[in-house]
Amino acid sequence: MTRILVVDDEPQILRALRINLRARGYDVEVADTGAAALKAAAGHPPDLVVLDLGLPDLDGTEVIRGLRGWTGVPIIVLSGRAGSEDKVAALDAGADDYVTKPFGVDELLARIRAVTRRLAPATPAAPALRIGRNTVDLADRTVTRDDGVEVKLTPTQWAMLEKLLRNPGKLVSQRQLLHDVWGPEYQQETNYLRQYMAQLRRKLEDDPARPRHLITEPGMGYRYRP
Repeated sequence: MTRILVVDDEPQILRALRINLRARGYDVEVADTGAAALKAAAGHPPDLVVLDLGLPDLDGTEVIRGLRGWTGVPIIVLSGRAGSEDKVAALDAGADDYVTKPFGVDELLARIRAVTRRLAPATPAAPALRIGRNTVDLADRTVTRDDGVEVKLTPTQWAMLEKLLRNPGKLVSQRQLLHDVWGPEYQQETNYLRQYMAQLRRKLEDDPARPRHLITEPGMGYRYRP
């Protein structure tokens, strides 16, 4: 059973989500502060986090960074902040998706299903691949630097990287990446692609500003260049 930690300081939202998610077979834990969320996640790690940005004690981006310090658990931000700067900050901190309040439960459930799909086992094994000073093993879902240090990727970063690496040299369109990584509901969120490609380059490319392997084809999509 998928375990979801819902973090929000509005009691009615916590109650509504707890009822709706449990009715659909999810195991749900709730927290109404950032500190309580971090404590709950450490004590009983969830499979997914639904997180409000406007918490009374910590900003939601601080909670995301706190979680990302030790876990790659998927994080869906649920917030009344609709500005692009807030979305970019949340995605840069390590969030996997962003839902703006007010929201429909059906939309949130679709986002949860899309994120959960990214946790599915990888498709048949591929040989280890190189990006800069890193070896990417798609079968084991690991990235290891030449000095032996493992590079941590979130499930969404993995899904996007794997899509490119399994199509070496081929252009993968923006629409195809959004569909395959985030789900069919996503058609216009090209800012997600830019943010996650920037994150992957910072982690994997020798010179993120001049990538050699993770290439942007302006207005079209991305490709992995071996």
